[in-house]
Amino acid sequence: MSRTGRVERTTKETSVSVEIDLDGTGRTDVTTGVGFYDHMLDQLGRHGLFDLTVKTDGDLHIDSHHTIEDTALALGAAFRQALGDKRGIVRFAAASVPLDESLANVTVDLSGRPYLVHTEPENMAQMIGPDYDTTMTRHILESFVAQAQVALHVHVPYGRNAHHIVECQFKALARALRYASEIDPRQTGIPSTKGAL
Repeated sequence: MSRTGRVERTTKETSVSVEIDLDGTGRTDVTTGVGFYDHMLDQLGRHGLFDLTVKTDGDLHIDSHHTIEDTALALGAAFRQALGDKRGIVRFAAASVPLDESLANVTVDLSGRPYLVHTEPENMAQMIGPDYDTTMTRHILESFVAQAQVALHVHVPYGRNAHHIVECQFKALARALRYASEIDPRQTGIPSTKGAL
């Protein structure tokens, strides 16, 4: 069974193409024009063991907001497409990932019901590199959750370095999504008393 998703999203602000294979090996090819965001999406693919291709052409002459947001929307939609009817998946998973002084705890339910809880340290640096506003991390997660239709809780209880705080979130998200989307050999149907997710 192929568990792949492909989404193309074009607006007056951006043109986005995303391909994902949930049963890949962590091969990534990511180009959004926002260097730190490319690095984060690379972490998502590699640590999730998803084969991930992302190509975004956005209105970076304005700022990086539309490029980051629209890429996250397309990524969420491709992930949802790749899950199919979710037959046989684990469904629930959690992962904790440290990065030096920072720690991220991520819990996910591939429920079909979008919901986000997100906390991270206050007063972190606003910018990472020239074009990644750290307030966008929550917006990325909101956009992904809305299209992937998952319940996601992301909690960073402590951290000092903004790069570390954001990166450990993406790594923990990758692991949690990987574990939740894996096929459970003992689960023959859809893991819900409703019979649908």
